[in-house]
Amino acid sequence: MRWIAEVHVSLRPGIADPEGQTIGSALRSLGYASVDEVRSGKLIRIGFEAAGPDEAERAVGDMCRRLLANPVMEIATWDVRADEQQDAEGVNP
Repeated sequence: MRWIAEVHVSLRPGIADPEGQTIGSALRSLGYASVDEVRSGKLIRIGFEAAGPDEAERAVGDMCRRLLANPVMEIATWDVRADEQQDAEGVNP
């Protein structure tokens, strides 16, 4: 079965975020004076095969631990769902 994971990686609280600070400063200079905090991160979308939901969750957790997030500085959260578009097109066996 094909799965889609959306992994959100962000810096841990207390870790300096110079990109977020730059974005916040730029937003304030554009007239959004009420912006007082910006934290940046990344979104990673992954399509992959797994036998079921438990295996899919384990695979994404392993991907995050092994490559996608530095556990010292970053936090990874994710959502995993069946790829309904693939299922609707009859691509899955």
